[in-house]
Amino acid sequence: MAGLAGLLCLGVPSGLAATAAELYQAQTIVTGTGEVNRQIGFKDCLEKVLVRVSGDQRLLQRPEMLALRDKAADFVASFRYHDRLEGIPIHDEQGTHDRPHDLTCLYKPAVVDKLLAQLGSKPWPGERPPIAVFLTAEQGTKHFVLTADEDRGKTMRESFANATVPLLMRVSFPKTEQLDDLDDKALRAADMARLDRLARQAGADRALAGSIVWSDKELGWIADWRLSNRGKTYQWQARGVSFDEAFRVAVRGAAQILSGNGQP
Repeated sequence: MAGLAGLLCLGVPSGLAATAAELYQAQTIVTGTGEVNRQIGFKDCLEKVLVRVSGDQRLLQRPEMLALRDKAADFVASFRYHDRLEGIPIHDEQGTHDRPHDLTCLYKPAVVDKLLAQLGSKPWPGERPPIAVFLTAEQGTKHFVLTADEDRGKTMRESFANATVPLLMRVSFPKTEQLDDLDDKALRAADMARLDRLARQAGADRALAGSIVWSDKELGWIADWRLSNRGKTYQWQARGVSFDEAFRVAVRGAAQILSGNGQP
């Protein structure tokens, strides 16, 4: 089997653990730099940083979050804006308050850690383990395995990489030669122990196995995911979603499992 160079690695650069500065920040898109939209952005960033640091997406459903959202601005140490249309002249009748901006919020670790403790959670320390994605896709008569060495599926690979950014995860995709002769049908039936071995042989920490099937009835993709951790295999699903959302569900679920927070 080829080494790590044989995989297409996406997300956080391989071998680099996130620094505290990278971990304890969050970004969202707001319209303009006015106070009203800034407060909305602060709430979104608070949710994102809590999940980013803990890996636990269930925190957002906790009843205590309602009060925390109302005080979201109090927890921000500093913030900055970036005009997403930088370099593009302002259009007629358009002011700077109409332009989309990236709002980045920075937090002190002690503040976020205290909030997590209040929610019954804790930080997920250490380096995020790199994951090899073994994914099959089916739409009508078309079906294939998502690999690193084919033009087909490029948009899906890019979408998966985008899904890793909020949680500082890292994913890679195998080359065809690294699939151990598994076609899409065999891959869906392969046990996780075998896929984990293939992932480790290629330089990743473990495998994330999945399938996405287009459903006219659901008006979207049906996505099924599997990941093993500490001797247990977890399964979770999303139905009637875009493949962008299917991949976000995959990454959030993997983070929840690997951070020790259980079933997605």
